[in-house]
Amino acid sequence: MPTWSSRGLRGSTLEEMINRTNEKYRADHLALIQKVPTPITPMKMDKGSGHITLAYFDQKSTVDYIGVVQGIPVCFDAKECAKDTFALQNIHAHQVEFMRDFEKQRGIAFLLIYYTHKDLLYYLPFDALDRFWARAAAGGRKSFRFDELDPEWILPSKTGVLVPYLEALQKDLMKRED
Repeated sequence: MPTWSSRGLRGSTLEEMINRTNEKYRADHLALIQKVPTPITPMKMDKGSGHITLAYFDQKSTVDYIGVVQGIPVCFDAKECAKDTFALQNIHAHQVEFMRDFEKQRGIAFLLIYYTHKDLLYYLPFDALDRFWARAAAGGRKSFRFDELDPEWILPSKTGVLVPYLEALQKDLMKRED
């Protein structure tokens, strides 16, 4: 079983930014998105603080977030990347399968990637992720480089919203209609 111990706060900065964004979107009646909790079984607890220090995952998780935006089902995963190459091993096959099935049900699936070394947020539409995934499955690169990404999906800095993904989602919807 995979364990959770040393990777403690990895990704917590991006998740906190997304959580605050989702709170704002909900308050503004734009979206209702929830963080999907990862079911764990605690193995060790810190007696003083009561914090879990070692646990194992009960089951495979699907995606980090799921919800609805103006009547459209949405699911996405949040990833942080500290270099220009994003390893596909950071995404699990069951997550890609879930996102693919979600899209077949007329939902919208995507990744939000925070390139920490560039301080840049990127919206990766599922069709792009699926192309990279298929390339790897066919024996190609098991990663994708930042320079392979379409710059139109870089999320702009926006006052009042930490991770302004709704505009990219709107663009994604418009491209699907074409």
